[in-house]
Amino acid sequence: MDLTIFQISLLMIFGIFIGIIGSVLGVGGGIFIVPFLLLVFKLPIKSAIAVSLVSIIATSSSVASTNVEKGLANVRLGVFLEIATAAGSIAGSLLMLKIPSDFLQIFFAFMLIPSALSMYIKAKKPSMEEIPLDSDEDFSFSYYDSSLKRQVRYKPKKTKIAFLFSAIAGMLSGLLGIGGGIIVVPVMNIICGIPMKVATSTSNFMLGLTGCVSAIILFKNGYVVENIAVFLIIGVIVGGIIGMKFLSRAKNSTVQIIFSILMMGISIEMIWRTFSR
Repeated sequence: MDLTIFQISLLMIFGIFIGIIGSVLGVGGGIFIVPFLLLVFKLPIKSAIAVSLVSIIATSSSVASTNVEKGLANVRLGVFLEIATAAGSIAGSLLMLKIPSDFLQIFFAFMLIPSALSMYIKAKKPSMEEIPLDSDEDFSFSYYDSSLKRQVRYKPKKTKIAFLFSAIAGMLSGLLGIGGGIIVVPVMNIICGIPMKVATSTSNFMLGLTGCVSAIILFKNGYVVENIAVFLIIGVIVGGIIGMKFLSRAKNSTVQIIFSILMMGISIEMIWRTFSR
């Protein structure tokens, strides 16, 4: 489709917003991109999802290498949880045809509320166990926190429980067509007890892995609208750079509060959308 200068500008500005949100909160931005493309550009749902996936991969790619280099992304933990998330996503896609979508949206929305409250309360009382750097714990790691101006050492807890919840996150992602980051980030922060900045950075790393296969399939079937995707991605990359600068300087508690507000907003929006039909 042919784009006007206004539409190109709109795509890039929206992409910057998504890039900032995605890089800071580790949610990818699909929950915003798909409705935006459906309402503003009138794309078919499959094309909107395809462009969204490509944009999410761009968000992940633009920040993942920096996050890994700085130690913000815990690659070992991310790969471990991604196995469960991917398997759950496949199961969710298969179950989608058999379970009423309204029931799922209400269930998911009410599940987000206690998670949001828990994260908000935790942000007010931050507590992080520090461990020696030479610890032989499988997923133990450290990173330099610019806001604290020191090295932060942490040990993820209850990783087996987190693995189970990641499978559930993947299943809900497949059922509802949203990115798993909105669930995986609270799992890593609340259950594993890892710093919020590590949780969002690791989620961004995982989102890139999750989206690749689906994006390739949709691209091969011609669902990706290239000119829309290109300008959206340009904005996403710029936003990702801006978001990374904010993330490196922000306190973990600040990111937790922003994320909890986002979760609460999404849950309210999903409840309203379901009951207003």
